Amino acid sequence: MKKHLNIKIFGQVQGVAFRYYSLEKARELNLAGFARNEPDGGVYLEAEGEEGNLKKFITWCRQGPALAKVEKVEAENGEMKNYKDFAIKY
Repeated sequence: MKKHLNIKIFGQVQGVAFRYYSLEKARELNLAGFARNEPDGGVYLEAEGEEGNLKKFITWCRQGPALAKVEKVEAENGEMKNYKDFAIKY
């Protein structure tokens, strides 16, 4: 069953290619949605896909790319929006 997650990443996550690597990971896990930087210095993602793959994605988000320093990850269920692909929003 497919689910939708709204994910907020806190910490040193801008300027470390977090969005780019989240795009790669999401596509690897067959997830759709988007990633964008937030004015508060965090990263916001929406991801849709199979529950098991979403759990793997959240696990990856807690670590992030090599230069990231993730302090906190908040994830909550949301309404399905039926995204077709995963994209970076600017």
